[in-house]
Amino acid sequence: MKLLIAYDGSRCAEAALDDLKRAGLPANGEAFILSVAEVWLPPAESANGSLTDDPYIRSLVERRREKGERALAEYEAYAHHAESRMRTLFPDWEITAEATYGSPAWELLAKADDLKPDLIVTGSQGQSALSRFLLGSVSQKVLSEARCSVRIARGKNEVDPTPIRLTIGFDGSRGARAAIDSVAARVWPEGTEAQLISVTDPISPTAIGRFVPPVNAAVEAVNEAETDWLTAQAADAIKDLAAANVTASHMIIPGAPKRVIVDEAEKWGADSIFVGANAFGSKLERFLLGSVSSAVAARAHCTVEVVR
Repeated sequence: MKLLIAYDGSRCAEAALDDLKRAGLPANGEAFILSVAEVWLPPAESANGSLTDDPYIRSLVERRREKGERALAEYEAYAHHAESRMRTLFPDWEITAEATYGSPAWELLAKADDLKPDLIVTGSQGQSALSRFLLGSVSQKVLSEARCSVRIARGKNEVDPTPIRLTIGFDGSRGARAAIDSVAARVWPEGTEAQLISVTDPISPTAIGRFVPPVNAAVEAVNEAETDWLTAQAADAIKDLAAANVTASHMIIPGAPKRVIVDEAEKWGADSIFVGANAFGSKLERFLLGSVSSAVAARAHCTVEVVR
């Protein structure tokens, strides 16, 4: 398995590293850590006067470059710190780290295009965190435009280790199936549990239709057929998860998926939520993240992994 990890020294970035211990990762793998200083560095030739002879302009450029180089040095230290932590957490992994400068989201996406990782890992917010209900601009950009799965990490404060709990959004779609396959491909410790959440929008007869028995019967038949189909699809998924050492259950709840999944995960104390990038009815292209996936990633109390 190959990871690309964004690290900027923030509390959320630290939580993202700790969170990987509960991500079901294998004993061996590759991880590339990228720290991006959000600065602009003028080219070196502009500072030595080859682009301008104006002393004032040269002085401005030199100060700008010195400031940028200090920031880059700080992020190089961040990258080395994250590399050291990852080597401690995953001693048998191949770990490399790099610092660069520019737009963090674009640099991360460009590196992902180059490395082609299985998963991008980033904290929910960067250095200027405001609230857990406000997904950081870098995380949002990466989540929307990455070609691979993205893990938006939120740490979980624990005194004593507890069994891992996973919530999986499940509607029987290809996106939901991809989320199941991703979980089933991991290495989970004994006692890991998962809850599959199917969210339905049952149809109801009109005010007049309620008093017409054939209409009521037809509506009930449609709703029952959907429930039966979801139950059958979930039964297959539960078998696949059992083979991966995960004990799973299935719930069907009416409502809005973007709210129900988050609320149920929080009530259950889930460590992370897995959801397909375009599950729950979204027919958009991969460059446009499904509204449910985006909303869950923004509102969840825990880590969210959006699977492509």
